[in-house]
Amino acid sequence: MTRFIYLHGFASSPQSGKAQFYRKQFQQLGLELEIPALDAGDFRNLTITGQLVVIESAAGDKPCVLIGSSLGGYLAALYAARHSSVQRLVLLAPALRFPSRWRERYSAEDLALWKQNGVASVYHYGQQRDAQLGYQLMEDSIKYEDDPDFRQPALILHGTADPVVPVGISTAFASSRPNVTVRLFASGHELNDVLEDLWEETVRFLQPVIQEALASPDLLPPMIKCEQG
Repeated sequence: MTRFIYLHGFASSPQSGKAQFYRKQFQQLGLELEIPALDAGDFRNLTITGQLVVIESAAGDKPCVLIGSSLGGYLAALYAARHSSVQRLVLLAPALRFPSRWRERYSAEDLALWKQNGVASVYHYGQQRDAQLGYQLMEDSIKYEDDPDFRQPALILHGTADPVVPVGISTAFASSRPNVTVRLFASGHELNDVLEDLWEETVRFLQPVIQEALASPDLLPPMIKCEQG
């Protein structure tokens, strides 16, 4: 049976508002949504590689659907590019180009200081406090491509006023990929003010997989393709 897995964003947790909203919606359909803690309880030593291991453990190389928010969206894309068992992806303001954009956030001096100290302080939204993050995230991230070339059907949901991941990154990514559809909202990065709209688009896009999982073809309304723009 298909597994449905939600991947939270950077310095977030399975208890995030969007994660729990999606879990509730899946429960109402009679389906389980798995939400692994991507740092495996060790945020200090977070890496892209380690998070991919967590996803692999959750997916178990079985057919799955990945729903990823921000960094979780980038991780979903990376994982799908390496695992044909992923059937579909829903990417919420995905942090595509993460390796290069992460480095651009810091000056050369700040990067050197972070490397010298071994850790830097960042705000952890899940813990609601500052937390220490090791420099290994920076070193590990450069091993991965900015724009994962997955071939599965994907739906990107992005806010037009996103100050964290500019919406143009998503539209540019989708422009040369016929398997990727973009749906835009008048919202910011968190998208918390359009949750019902996100779910409507998500459930339509995932309708074939959900119907198969439930063996109930009449449960949902007809599929409506989300138009880009």
